[in-house]
Amino acid sequence: MKALNQLSNAERRFILHWGEMGTKWGINRTVAQVHALLYLAPEPLNAEQIQEVLEVARSNVSTSLKELQGWGIVRLVHLPGDRRDHFESLKDVWEMFRIVLDERKRREFDPTMAVLRECIAEAEAASDTDRYSEDRLREMHQFLATTAGWYATFRGWPTSVLKRFFSMGDKARKLLGLTSD
Repeated sequence: MKALNQLSNAERRFILHWGEMGTKWGINRTVAQVHALLYLAPEPLNAEQIQEVLEVARSNVSTSLKELQGWGIVRLVHLPGDRRDHFESLKDVWEMFRIVLDERKRREFDPTMAVLRECIAEAEAASDTDRYSEDRLREMHQFLATTAGWYATFRGWPTSVLKRFFSMGDKARKLLGLTSD
């Protein structure tokens, strides 16, 4: 694998941009850059290769690989005749999308739902909670419960159905009786 300054402009731009986007999504820049590099790599890479290409500390590579493996979007592979650990990213963007959504749901959405349920129960039991606030909590919980139900349905669809669904565009609007403004 080439060093970062030896990559094509498109490869370098993607890796650097993916790192920037990672920070906006709450993910460490190096973690996102390691993912981008592995996603673009035609063959599994070892930690030393990743370190050399991205010009980052070995500890950052190690930590990033552990996090990406924890998310389930990078996996450890062994190559015949090489005792080093190698890593590869999922290449199927649809499966990656599903896994990332599952993980974000587990880390962010589910705890929020639990806190909302607790807040609603607490508000119902307490006399000092404003009725307006209690209604807002219920409305937020109902919205998130509806969203979770939709997600559970969507999560079970095969990739071919997801692709057709997302490519419907204006056809979906017409099917729902919505007109373009």
